[in-house]
Amino acid sequence: MTDRVYLDHNATMPLRHEAREAMIAAMDVVGNPSSVHAEGRRAKGLIERARAQVAAAFGADGADVVFVSGATEAAALACAGRGLVGAAVEHDAVRAWIDPVLPVDAVGRVSVIDPGGTALQAANSETGVVQDLPEGLAVVDATQAFGKLPVAFNWMSCGMALISAHKIGGPKGVGALVMRRGTDLAAQIRGGGQEMGRRSGTENVVGIAGFGAAAEAAARDLEAGVWHRVEKLRNILELSIEASAKETIFVGKEAKRLPNTSCFATPGWKGETQVMQMDLAGFAISAGSACSSGKVKASAVLTAMGFDEATAGSAIRVSLGPETTEDDIGRFAETWLAKREKHRARAA
Repeated sequence: MTDRVYLDHNATMPLRHEAREAMIAAMDVVGNPSSVHAEGRRAKGLIERARAQVAAAFGADGADVVFVSGATEAAALACAGRGLVGAAVEHDAVRAWIDPVLPVDAVGRVSVIDPGGTALQAANSETGVVQDLPEGLAVVDATQAFGKLPVAFNWMSCGMALISAHKIGGPKGVGALVMRRGTDLAAQIRGGGQEMGRRSGTENVVGIAGFGAAAEAAARDLEAGVWHRVEKLRNILELSIEASAKETIFVGKEAKRLPNTSCFATPGWKGETQVMQMDLAGFAISAGSACSSGKVKASAVLTAMGFDEATAGSAIRVSLGPETTEDDIGRFAETWLAKREKHRARAA
């Protein structure tokens, strides 16, 4: 498996070594963070260190960082019972709690009417399209933007934001709801009153420690310009495919996008088929959001942008990461184009 090329970073990023080391160290901390003895205080200290690391990386000084099981739980905690509106391009985790009535243009940009009653993503997981965030939004889904773009909670002027550890190289199963102090919030999980009464249950100390370390490392990468290099590779990939596959449509290319994301549709060639063929050839890609995998239907994101079901169903997503090389991109483009030629020959 060592010769495989992983190009599905928007689904999950490989675990950073900083996160792994922090988690291994946390495993030796025996105390319950709610206990008042020395062992408990040590566990609590790990959580508070991670809280500070996440807040600093996300530009959320002076805000509350509530640790939860992931962005899906954060979405439920932020959105449930609020009567928020949004758009059909939102992730399923948010769309489950909103009325998706806001208009979306042909490149995936959402028109917001009432920010205070709206949940809006900072960047789309499938297309990479980045939204212009108006002031005063109720909820911002920053899951994909955090760590890849210079975003900060304090710049967003929103009430709450959702982030997830495994999208930035932390462990799966931990995330955070970041909120302005004084924001009204009804706990969905009640019990011992952990996380300032917002989310009860003994904290996932190991996962939270990994999240904090990953957030700190992600901030360093962003500052060092790692994602600028990734964007150059993404552009090389698109130019390579565009030169030979004239019928291929690059979704959202006219808009600002995440630096690592390319979503492209080749009408007549099903996205699921492409994913399977490329998997067998040693490349991990996606036909959309990983959370919707196994659902054989056109992407709700692309249909909301005006694509017909056949075109939407032919789309794949390639999402690069800091470890992606130019050789990886060249091998992918060469293999994909060869598979395309075989498909065209069979279809002729």
